[in-house]
Amino acid sequence: MRRLLAVVAGLALLAPHAALAWGERGHAVIDTAAIEAIPEDGPVFLKKHVDYIAASASQQDSWRGNAEGFSKIIEDPNHGWFREQFTFLKSIPRSRYEFVLALYDRYREIKETDPQAAARTNVRWTGTLPYAAMEAYDRIVVCMRQVRQLASQGRDPKFAEQNCAFDVARLGHYIGDGANPMHNSIHSDGWRGDNPEGFTTDRTVHGRFESLFVDNIGLTPADILPRIGAPARQKGDMFDLVLAYLDNSGDKVRRLYQLERRNGFADIADGEVREMVYERTAAGAAMLRDMLYRAWAESAHPPIEVKPEPLDFDNPAFNPATGSAPAAPR
Repeated sequence: MRRLLAVVAGLALLAPHAALAWGERGHAVIDTAAIEAIPEDGPVFLKKHVDYIAASASQQDSWRGNAEGFSKIIEDPNHGWFREQFTFLKSIPRSRYEFVLALYDRYREIKETDPQAAARTNVRWTGTLPYAAMEAYDRIVVCMRQVRQLASQGRDPKFAEQNCAFDVARLGHYIGDGANPMHNSIHSDGWRGDNPEGFTTDRTVHGRFESLFVDNIGLTPADILPRIGAPARQKGDMFDLVLAYLDNSGDKVRRLYQLERRNGFADIADGEVREMVYERTAAGAAMLRDMLYRAWAESAHPPIEVKPEPLDFDNPAFNPATGSAPAAPR
């Protein structure tokens, strides 16, 4: 535990960044706590890489610079899920590209009648967080399968383990982002639209909660480990579980703004704000731990054979607009 705390303490000494997601401390705490909580029948090899994962926990935010236009275009939406923006959908597509196309269809439908809403009916102002999380999850299942295969052959799995550690840091960032209610709402950077309760519209509210307050209270893995609990041994479709996790977080955004209205997240002795930080980061760590635990269990089995293949024109779910069938439930 001392080693984990040292990693987090070291991150706090780095130069400050724009407030993008929990800050370096928050993301490192979520990831290290999740890995520390992995049970003995889970992917315990990740504990050897916890320092690397913690130090890489905010890497995705560095891919969002204005100078790196290609990575920014794909990465910016991966950190949000502004659910008020897609209430017109009866169900969430199981394909990133079908989701993007549905947004564009909606934009075309309303651009003349409601140009203000249409201006934000696009992938950047709606988000793709659950797709980024599932894409990372699938890669983790694959690399864990490789770890198992190499170990069974008596070969060194260290490089496969390192590949897993990278994708765990990637998944951990998105799941960590999703734990903050503001990443699941159009009210991400100040309250937008009708505001009968007089919530702040100051864009710094995001960073004041998830970065400044977290840094000022000196959040550590020890603060949230007792709150994580035993593995959930998840059942049901993982995409649906991720969506439910994001919905649960988004339901707390109004309460978060009510807490801000009291003292602007400036009082580190405010027990209710502390409790919100502890509860939300623990929820993120628990979700990450449970996803890793389930991925390890999935990796013990051969890949499911999908017939017809997703790229087969004869697949009943094949979508000519995307060139593929969406991901099947599992």
